[in-house]
Amino acid sequence: MVSSTSGGAAPDGGVRHRLRAWLLEGLTDIAKRQPGPHAEPEGAQRGRPWWRVMCLTGLDYFSTLGYQPGIAALAAGLLSPLATVVLVVVTLAGALPVYRRVAAESPHGQGSIAMLERLLTFWKGKLFVLTLLGFAATDFLITITLSAADATAHLVENPHLTATLRGHEVAVTLILVGLLGAVFLKGFTEAIGIAVALVAAYLLLNAVVVAVGLWHVCTAPHVIPDWSQALVAERGSPLVMVGVALVIFPKLALGLSGFETGVAVMPHIEGKPGDTEERPAGRVRGARKLLTTAAVIMSIFLITSSFITTLLIPQRAFEPGGEANGRALAYLAHEYLGSAFGSVYDASTIAILWFAGASAMAGLLNLMPRYLPRYGMAPHWARAVRPMVLVFIAIAFLVTWLFKADVDAQGGAYATGVLVLITSAAIAVTIAARRARQRGWTVGFGVISLIFLYTTAVNVIERPDGVKIGACFIAGIMAVSLLSRVARAFELRVTSVTFDALAERFVRDTAHRRIRFIANKPERRDLAEYREKQHQIRGDNDIPPEDDIIFVEVTVADPSEFESELRVCGEVVHGRYRVLTLQSATIPNALAALLLRVRDLTGQRPHIYFEWTEGHPLAHFLRFFLFGQGEVAPVTREVLREAESDRGRRPHVHVG
Repeated sequence: MVSSTSGGAAPDGGVRHRLRAWLLEGLTDIAKRQPGPHAEPEGAQRGRPWWRVMCLTGLDYFSTLGYQPGIAALAAGLLSPLATVVLVVVTLAGALPVYRRVAAESPHGQGSIAMLERLLTFWKGKLFVLTLLGFAATDFLITITLSAADATAHLVENPHLTATLRGHEVAVTLILVGLLGAVFLKGFTEAIGIAVALVAAYLLLNAVVVAVGLWHVCTAPHVIPDWSQALVAERGSPLVMVGVALVIFPKLALGLSGFETGVAVMPHIEGKPGDTEERPAGRVRGARKLLTTAAVIMSIFLITSSFITTLLIPQRAFEPGGEANGRALAYLAHEYLGSAFGSVYDASTIAILWFAGASAMAGLLNLMPRYLPRYGMAPHWARAVRPMVLVFIAIAFLVTWLFKADVDAQGGAYATGVLVLITSAAIAVTIAARRARQRGWTVGFGVISLIFLYTTAVNVIERPDGVKIGACFIAGIMAVSLLSRVARAFELRVTSVTFDALAERFVRDTAHRRIRFIANKPERRDLAEYREKQHQIRGDNDIPPEDDIIFVEVTVADPSEFESELRVCGEVVHGRYRVLTLQSATIPNALAALLLRVRDLTGQRPHIYFEWTEGHPLAHFLRFFLFGQGEVAPVTREVLREAESDRGRRPHVHVG
């Protein structure tokens, strides 16, 4: 409390307190909504019909129509329609079956990352997940910056705004990204209703533009012959065209975006009355309908839009600085439907690109807390929305500035993030099918995995900026995660402590006298081990022979885990020694949690006795950090000191 003599400090302190409270608002509630020991079950009535949730996915997926036809024309030239057909085949025969399987394997929105997480244990599993999170962050953050940059392109190329905004693309994009951050800082509530309206309007306007474009192609007798003649002159035989289209296809990989988002929004889909959390069959069926419908709609628009833009727009207009660069369908809307319709189309495109960024931001805010807090690899404030929004917006500012708000320049990074996630999903479902002994699906998914591995490799070779950005995100996530893990190493990290009947009896029997525990590292567990350990501890600490002692033994399970529940079991060894056995990720944290729980149950401060371990302190800390062991006594004392600030209530730690 600030005293009345503090002068001007009170207002500053009050402002800082209010700012901190505002930034961390809802921190506890957010933590409870994340998977893990603190999670609370979601209400059964939160679900929405699958087609409405599809529009939330469509903010990311369908909005790529704003720039995909232009990118395809720039990459493939006259072959753009054929290369787009290859993309659609890969979408419907590759990505769609993969993610329909992912929906069944991870119905709570965990996605392919969680499927692969289950296959790997220990630190290698955590590091693998962190790597995938780096590429996921690349995908979502570039979605924000790329969408904002393309929205800027539509603003700048609008005839009414060109003179005012030309040359200020970076500033306009930064403003759009900043406004997106402001929306989330204020509080981004349910977006499904807005998404339905935006997606419906956008698809309707695109259908009008495509229909008018097809009509012009059909009514102008020279367009198709001119295109086919130019294509033959450029590429020669149809086999060469197909071969080139297969080679060019990876450059069109942006058209595959949206599948990971489609799985991530699964918890929003309403299920059937018989659904349970373990078997939400209705939700899975809804998710599969969502994925299939979205893929079919997008495939139709991809093929038709690529066809009309290639035939009706001069190739030079797709070049950087050209009127169709990053906005091919908008170019046709202005060209064939007039300035008024074109402006309406621009407004609709800008709006959906805007909310595509919002969808990506929501994905980031849902994805990172799903994993990092469970690993102890995020600061405490990372569970709150507003601090993370500030972090993500700052990174988006940096990316926008580095790429100068250029849609084409960011395409490689976006495609890399998308392809890595789809490839990981294909590999995950291949392994799942193999474990289920489904030979046909294993072969099919294996072939799809090879196709996506090839596509990812080609994309990385031709556009290495994507993997460079991904590597930067991975390095950043790794560094922050490890620093956070070190900083939080001495937290209690145990969510609950329960005793079996015999362990509870041991504690109850000693509740009315001095409670003494001996920390023992189990080795042979023969009679001599316990007899010698007891003799040594009694001699080192002058414990009277008549005082009771209880051995405590902790077995390290997976030291890469952070939070865990503690189950304490009692047993009598060799007919005379009472032993409490525990299994945990770390020995010191488990012992500290046990001591505090015994204190709370009995009202007494228990004593625990250790012997010093030989070796270098730094080496012991690394053993504790990586393997949950090391020099246990001082770390146990430090965990107790952080968990209990009152020295008069803190359990006693003795080292001989």
